[in-house]
Amino acid sequence: MKAIVDCNNFYCSCERLFQPHLKTTPLVVLSNNDGCIISRSDESKRLGIKMAQAYFLSKPLLKEHGITAFSSNYNLYGDLSKRVMETMQSMLPANCVEVYSVDEAFVDLSQVPPRDLSATVKELKERIFQWTGIPVSIGVAPTKTLAKIGNYLAKGNKEKSKCMLLLDTGGKVNAALKRTPVDEVWGVGKQNANKLEKFAVKTAYDLKQMPEEWARQHLGGVVGVRLIKELNGVDAIGLDEPLTTKKMVSCTRRFGHPLTDLAQMKEAVAMYVSRAAEKLRRQNSAAKKMTVFVIEKALNRGDIYKPNEPINLDINLPVASSNTNDLIKPAIELLEQLYKPGFIYEKAGVIFSKLVPVSSLQANLFTPPATNEQRSLMNKVDNINFSMRNEIVKFASSGIQRPWKMKQELLSQKYTTRWNDLCLVS
Repeated sequence: MKAIVDCNNFYCSCERLFQPHLKTTPLVVLSNNDGCIISRSDESKRLGIKMAQAYFLSKPLLKEHGITAFSSNYNLYGDLSKRVMETMQSMLPANCVEVYSVDEAFVDLSQVPPRDLSATVKELKERIFQWTGIPVSIGVAPTKTLAKIGNYLAKGNKEKSKCMLLLDTGGKVNAALKRTPVDEVWGVGKQNANKLEKFAVKTAYDLKQMPEEWARQHLGGVVGVRLIKELNGVDAIGLDEPLTTKKMVSCTRRFGHPLTDLAQMKEAVAMYVSRAAEKLRRQNSAAKKMTVFVIEKALNRGDIYKPNEPINLDINLPVASSNTNDLIKPAIELLEQLYKPGFIYEKAGVIFSKLVPVSSLQANLFTPPATNEQRSLMNKVDNINFSMRNEIVKFASSGIQRPWKMKQELLSQKYTTRWNDLCLVS
């Protein structure tokens, strides 16, 4: 059996942990630059607050209902996520926990006897809350995809399910699939759901009935076949294996305020390269292609570029790399070509594509390959930054003062990673 452990309204739960007076207060957490709502407490959901709703448009409604808003505090969320994952790992055999995202992890429960399954899951849920203060929901089923469906239904009615749902029989699985809209199936999404509706496939149960060859033709080949197998209880996605292979890695952000200065934009892009390269290394990938884009707003409204339309340039790298020092220089060169005096720039980003595994990198006759020492240095930088947060170690080209950094006007304290922000008990 597989389980998915999913933190409930994770960002909001983190904010409440050190401010218990907010336990029953409706909360929302905002995206980078306080742009839109990316996490909502259950109370906020019941008041009609929508995910991805623009913050400036939501202010009247937030004020009307007394909803508290926070800027994203990634230092706090990252540290508490680490504690949740370590708690699970302490309770289970080695290599049984796969961290899927900052607030989700898959767990292999194949070594747990069926009669002990419910008690084990309950103990896992309670231990996480006791040790970290973060509430979680858990779905359990024979496959990853079915476990995700179990978790979706458990979170849909937390009082009845007590945030747990075991799909351990064929009858329970079919009943759950019939209650699940097809666009809620892991790996389907809205676009495929619209396509499936033309075939009268509206629920997960409808999708389960479709032939594998049909899925191969209409749902992305092998990926679709594996999805049908998973819905039928056949384990087709192992632990540490995603449903789809990530084809690109990016870091894109809106500046804290619009920029006209090329030097500041270079600092921002260098920082975005650093963050995206860190993601590459985390998944043991290297990039062969890099794209840099900017979003500009012309001072002259008659200019050929429309306001807020992205423009981009890309380059094929001579050797696939995930080393930040190899990637910053070509990114800056692309930015220099994109930059035009007299324009206001609102956003920029870096996208890495044509990803290859680090283990199968091919050399280039004219470019020296990355050494083990370089890779080791990058790993040490990543480890320091992960443990200390806030990019304690960074490349000088990404700036020191960073006046362009994102806006966080409603930021809470870094309660667990800064001495000055520790809670005081009197």
